[in-house]
Amino acid sequence: MTHVTHPYAHRLGIIRDWKSRWFALDKKQYRENLKVDSDIRTYLAKRLRGTHTSDIEIERTLTDLRIFVHTARPGLVIGRSGENATKIRAELARIVKKSAPNHNRAIKLDITEIRQPETDATVVAYMIAESLEKRMMFRRVLKQTAEKVMAVRGVLGVRIAVSGRLGGADMSRKEEVKKGRIPLQTFRADIDFAREQAHLPYGVIGIKVWIYRGDKHSTDKRGARRM
Repeated sequence: MTHVTHPYAHRLGIIRDWKSRWFALDKKQYRENLKVDSDIRTYLAKRLRGTHTSDIEIERTLTDLRIFVHTARPGLVIGRSGENATKIRAELARIVKKSAPNHNRAIKLDITEIRQPETDATVVAYMIAESLEKRMMFRRVLKQTAEKVMAVRGVLGVRIAVSGRLGGADMSRKEEVKKGRIPLQTFRADIDFAREQAHLPYGVIGIKVWIYRGDKHSTDKRGARRM
């Protein structure tokens, strides 16, 4: 049996940090915080669908619950005069209050723009899903997306895999395209990975994207260990 590890979890504590950062005093508080985090991520994944949102990070202090949203389209998330962001913050406060009635931290929402969307695996997976849902040929989508990602400076490799009833075939199969290197077993290799689904009339197409952005040798801002 092979032991496949998620590329993000494989590098935690080395070049990656946790996406939820907080401390629980007891098991009850741990369960409560975990449920709140899950509800927040579920809501934002549904609410921000189509805005090319990549990562959602949650950080707790004694007084604040801070939510960091990384998106390639911050204008769609913020809205005109910030009205969308205000609605999202109010809805998040309602969700947190429902999951944790004793919660007394202030909800803060920080929206960060992704400067180069082609270097983010989640955004690239969204792009592929949108193209497939528009009934474009999957081979053309894979080839064009891989070339677009490799054209960005700093990207050393990309691998895209799709599986399902490709082209409306009766039998499902898997197709993939790979350019450059994807060193999955190298801890210092900065590999971004994402999964996504394209919902088509004849079924669901699964999408996986790996992007290799070079090696990280020095200590980053969050204090990852030096290799």
